[in-house]
Amino acid sequence: MTDKIKTGISRRELLAGAAAGAAVFQISMPGTAYGQSFPERPLNVVVMYGAGGGTDTIMRKIADEMAKAKGWTINVQNKPGAVGAVATQFVHGQKPDGYTVLGGANYNKFVRVMGHVELIPWEEWVFFQAASAIASWSVPVDSPFKTFDDVVAAAKADPGSISISTSGTGGLWHELAMIVGSFADIELKYVPYKGGKAATLAGLQGETDIAGGGVHEHVDLVRAGELRCLQQTGTKDITLENGAVMPTVGNFLPDIKPFLPIGGTYNFIMKRDTPPEVLAEVQDAFVAAANSEGFKEMIDNKFFELDIRTGEEADKTAAKLEVITVDTFNKFADQIGAPVKSAADLGLPAPSDFESWWPPEGYTPPPTKG
Repeated sequence: MTDKIKTGISRRELLAGAAAGAAVFQISMPGTAYGQSFPERPLNVVVMYGAGGGTDTIMRKIADEMAKAKGWTINVQNKPGAVGAVATQFVHGQKPDGYTVLGGANYNKFVRVMGHVELIPWEEWVFFQAASAIASWSVPVDSPFKTFDDVVAAAKADPGSISISTSGTGGLWHELAMIVGSFADIELKYVPYKGGKAATLAGLQGETDIAGGGVHEHVDLVRAGELRCLQQTGTKDITLENGAVMPTVGNFLPDIKPFLPIGGTYNFIMKRDTPPEVLAEVQDAFVAAANSEGFKEMIDNKFFELDIRTGEEADKTAAKLEVITVDTFNKFADQIGAPVKSAADLGLPAPSDFESWWPPEGYTPPPTKG
C-alpha cells in the first residue's frame, strides 16, 4: 500500500475545509446501549463536499437510516475542498478503526488524477456504494435560453462566452459538462463552486448563465417553477407532477445516446487496513440502510437511482471510473486549469483495454462480503 499523500492542497483550502468541518450534524438513537462490540462510541462521517449537495444529502440519509437500523450514533460533518482531497487527507490520517469514514462521490476518482494524493483506490480503501445520479443543466425561468439548442447556437456564435457553474474544477459536474460540451462541439466558461448546491444557487441567482449540477439538486427548483431544465444525462425525459419536463440530452445529441446514462455515484469509503470484522459490521449496517424504505423514498423523490455495490464489484467500478476520468481530463487538459496525471503515470490502461487489464497484477479483493 502507499502511505504517501502528495502535498497538492493549498493552506487556504485546508483552512477552509477545517472551518467547514466545524459544523457537525449528529444522528443518534437515544437510550441505546452500545454493548461490548463495535461500535463502542459514535462514528464520524466526513463528507468531501459542502452541505446540501448530492453527496451530503445521500450521506446524511444513509447515516440516519444506519442509526435507526442499528442504534448507533453517527456524526456527519463537511470538509469540502480540492475536489475531495481535503476530506481524503483528513480521513487517511485517522486510525483504521472504523470510527472515521469518508463520505464520498464517484469513488473519489478525481484526487489521484489531479495529483492531490497518491493513494491507489483499490489498494487503500474499501468502498460501499449506495446510489447513483445523473447530471442536469438548468437556467432561471426568465433566461433567454429556452432550450439546449439555444445554448449551443449562442456558444458557437461566441465561443467561451456562455458560463456554467460546476461543483469544482475537475469535479463530477465539471467533467460531465465537458463531455456534453464535447459532443455538442461547443466551448463554455466553467465556473467552480464548492459543491452542487452552491453551483445550483449560482445559476439560479444569475452568477452564471447555466446552473450545472445533478437532477437531484435541480428538481425541486424545477418543480417550484424557478428553474427550467435544458438537459439531463439520463436515457429518457423526466416529466414532473406539474407537467414540467427535464429532457434527456439524447434528444439534442444523438451521438451521445450510447453513453447514457452518465452521472455520479455515492459511497461510504473506509481505510483498507480496518479490521475485517469492523468492515463487516459497517457493511451490514450500510446495506440495511440503503435498502430501507426511508432511503428508497428519498432517492425516488430526488431522482437518484438505488445502486448498491460492495466488495470486488465496487473496486472494479472505482478503477473503471478512474480510467475514464484520466482519459477525459487528458483530452480536455486545457479546461482543467491544472496539471493532470496521465494513464501511464498512474499505471492505468486505456478505456478500451480496461476489461482485459482488470484485475491488475497483485490485486487482492477487500476483506468484506459481496
